[in-house]
Amino acid sequence: MMRRTALVISALALGACAHTAPRYVAMAGPTARPFSAAVVANGMIYLSGQLGIDSMGKFPPGGIGPETKMALENIKALLAQQGASMSDVVKCTVMLADIQEWAAMNAVYVTYFPKDPPARSAFGTSGLALGGRVEIECIAAVPEKH
Repeated sequence: MMRRTALVISALALGACAHTAPRYVAMAGPTARPFSAAVVANGMIYLSGQLGIDSMGKFPPGGIGPETKMALENIKALLAQQGASMSDVVKCTVMLADIQEWAAMNAVYVTYFPKDPPARSAFGTSGLALGGRVEIECIAAVPEKH
């Protein structure tokens, strides 16, 4: 927890002292959309919402559990591209097509944040892109270089 707090404070201090040009990470493959998958700016990584789809744009069978796992794996992969991991995540927002599926989503979600989980909001919607059951967006601190 102290490491994450220090990273956030460092990132905020960096943002107050010096502006770095944002770096935009494009979507790739058949799931390309008109937005960046991630934006890295001033010590933070802002991820766009991730659906539980594979690289071919297909949902895994089985509903909310497998979709949650795929969405979190997509987040994990995007973070890795920036040299970060799930332990660098400070905030997540979870959008559910049906809030009644919160417990099933949460059963998978907690396995990705076993220690010092990030702050989180979750809410039900009237529908998600491509007919998904869950969409998760995260904010992470850029890890310190050693």
